[in-house]
Amino acid sequence: MKARALLAAMRPHQWTKNLVVLAAWPLGTVEGRLSKHLFDPQTAWHVLLAFAVFCGLSGAVYLLNDVTDVERDRLHPRKRFRPIASGQLSIRAALAAAFVLSLGCLAFSTTLGTGFAGAALTYLALNLLYSFWLKDVLIIDAISVSLGFVIRAVAGGLAIQVHIGDWLLICTILLALFMTLCKRRHELTSLSEGAANHRRILSEYSPYLLDQMIAVVTASCVTAYAFATTAQDTVEKYHTHRLVWTLPFVLYGIFRYLYLVHRKEQGGSPTDILLTDRPLLLDLFLWGLAIVAIVSTSGVGVVQKGL
Repeated sequence: MKARALLAAMRPHQWTKNLVVLAAWPLGTVEGRLSKHLFDPQTAWHVLLAFAVFCGLSGAVYLLNDVTDVERDRLHPRKRFRPIASGQLSIRAALAAAFVLSLGCLAFSTTLGTGFAGAALTYLALNLLYSFWLKDVLIIDAISVSLGFVIRAVAGGLAIQVHIGDWLLICTILLALFMTLCKRRHELTSLSEGAANHRRILSEYSPYLLDQMIAVVTASCVTAYAFATTAQDTVEKYHTHRLVWTLPFVLYGIFRYLYLVHRKEQGGSPTDILLTDRPLLLDLFLWGLAIVAIVSTSGVGVVQKGL
């Protein structure tokens, strides 16, 4: 029973966020060109190991978050059923598990190189700062969460020794910030006057302020993606100008997400939205299919990894 409660507290359904680590696998470059290692077994193994390390680290972070927020979670209509808040898992057991997981994952990360280990340590340090301080700092709280996704993307590149382009990192942080701000808005509107009891920083936000911030980030995200698909280095890398044709899928995805947040009062769990909303899933599938089709017909040049 305790093992089941421990696993639930680590929130494995949220580990899909760590799929960002895999972005470097198909999109990383060597000497400015796509690296031909997508079907290399050793590279695939390193990617899976990197993903596992970040799943372990994120599990430890969730345990620490739930320990620090235990009193506030008990006031939340849904989070009060979490293992630590409900008493199914003791605080001592949660802290011990988080400590062992953190040390074990950091030790294991060194097998993928010092660069990857440094990224893993940075990710853990950022989340510790967030748990004990940054989550109560206006605006910085949302930016901190978004930076976690950027670190994951960079770590994925370091694990397989390929370069992650600047445009990918820019789009990553903007999209993560978009979803984080939407989550804050959902928390603020759904919990109403009790929002500050759940998350102290929500007392500093207002629906209007968050709507203004979301509007800025939405425009920035779409603009960044448009520039990324037409940038000279992108054209040289993929040997095509046609990636901009995928922009309608991005527009629909963002507008669909905003519809779910504003009209369906969702947004509290970006993972649940991305995994359960069928129109959004279909849009993501078509977007990926369009990219594969465009790139595969562009005659893109590739090089062997490490050359």
